[in-house]
Amino acid sequence: MALPFPASGTYAITPPFEGFDQLIKQVELVLQGGIRVLQLRDKQRRASDSQAQELLQLCHAYGVPLIINDDLDLALRIGADGVHLGKEDLSIQAGRQYLGPEAIIGISCYGDLQRAITACENHATYVAFGAFFPSSTKPQAPRVSKEILQQAKQKVQCPVVAIGGITPTNGKALLQAGTDLLAVINGIFGQPNPKLAAMNYNALFEGNR
Repeated sequence: MALPFPASGTYAITPPFEGFDQLIKQVELVLQGGIRVLQLRDKQRRASDSQAQELLQLCHAYGVPLIINDDLDLALRIGADGVHLGKEDLSIQAGRQYLGPEAIIGISCYGDLQRAITACENHATYVAFGAFFPSSTKPQAPRVSKEILQQAKQKVQCPVVAIGGITPTNGKALLQAGTDLLAVINGIFGQPNPKLAAMNYNALFEGNR
């Protein structure tokens, strides 16, 4: 059975990687730092099934769900907790057919509030908006205003994730605007001490609600 998606917290996304051994060492540090969700974003399909399974087992040792970006087949083969789907990927319904009713299905909504409303009505687990700030991962991504977070909290019934250039400095404004989780790649994995970086993001949630 899939681990549940958290109601709030830091959502870490893996960066591009060459060596899996180095990645898994970084992931363990980030887990020690207290992240609530991990997404394996492996666009080059570098991770083998056994490596992805090892990552899943590590996440579960910390009680953290592992979500696979845009690869339903891999998620199914290793028994991942869910998938994250973008605009060009398969539908929520297809994801549910593959992974079952308990799976986490996350949807990228960019700056499209109606897409988020529809996704939640179709039983998405969470919706993600962004980019809110300049992002080194997707430098061409259109900017989204934080006002969409306020609108989303009034219109959707599932957790809201913010992504795109988020730092411990600018992230607080997004939490105040209504996001439930902050999704981060380079702000954690691109830092000299990923564990401390994760802890710095987690500190934003303390006393925010």
